[in-house]
Amino acid sequence: MLRIEGVSFAYRDADTPALDGVTLDIPAGGVYGLLGPNGAGKTTLISILAGLQTATGGSIAFNGRPLAEARAAEPRAIALVPQDYAFYPMLTVAENLDFFGGALGLENAERRVQIASAVAFTRLEQVVGKPAEQLSGGLRRRLNLAIGLLGRPQLLLLDEPTVGVDPQSRRFLLDAIAGLPASGTTVIYTSHYMEEVEAICQRVAIVDHGKVLSEGALDALLRCDESVVELELGSELPAELAARHSAIAEGGMKYRLQLTSPATLPRLLDDLTAAGCAVQQLKVGRENLEHLFMRLTKRSLRD
Repeated sequence: MLRIEGVSFAYRDADTPALDGVTLDIPAGGVYGLLGPNGAGKTTLISILAGLQTATGGSIAFNGRPLAEARAAEPRAIALVPQDYAFYPMLTVAENLDFFGGALGLENAERRVQIASAVAFTRLEQVVGKPAEQLSGGLRRRLNLAIGLLGRPQLLLLDEPTVGVDPQSRRFLLDAIAGLPASGTTVIYTSHYMEEVEAICQRVAIVDHGKVLSEGALDALLRCDESVVELELGSELPAELAARHSAIAEGGMKYRLQLTSPATLPRLLDDLTAAGCAVQQLKVGRENLEHLFMRLTKRSLRD
């Protein structure tokens, strides 16, 4: 669907480029995670894909056509749902959807159908007559998403779509986003929440300093040496065992250990049993996304 090849971009007077030869292949279908610390270049890339910026080097093809040509031929094919609220707070939910449907050039009959579909998908039926400024944070995020879906885009760019929402609203939004590919919409998803990306993305790219550090299927990226063990215990890991295995406490009785070899795993399990530590969960040979991210970038997602 989307071929990004050697794309570069530099802001005026900046010492280094925001994007430096970025190459990505994003297939149709699925949810594609785009991760990077603040200033890594991901927002610049999203802006270019949305038509808000123009790359200074490289090329982008959408469905086999140059991006600008594809956008001109199908102006509703790519939609952006920004991190900021992109609606008029004094207008009602229905009025906002009607306005943005008109801005997309939807005729009256089609606009009504698309508004009804977006409202149903985001479950806004009970608040269509409310001013947007009276909505909770979660409902505002749903309205942002509903507006982005009005044109039935082939590609939806989601920039931090769950910021500032309660856990229940976050769960609803994640389930809704995960279901979009089934209706024909491919998603590019940026988030500061690693667990969200692990939950709904099939492929991931990690970018920093304008370059792609790693890209591929999520399962393949998280596969690692079999001497890495993640444990969740029923009680605290004894200090002697923690020191022996260079264990890192991750909170909530969760630990990450480095074995000298995979063959020492039975000994570790025997030691835990002898210490009275019940193993609630055990993962061998797999990183989580946060570990991978920290190892590649040497910094936090929010840095």
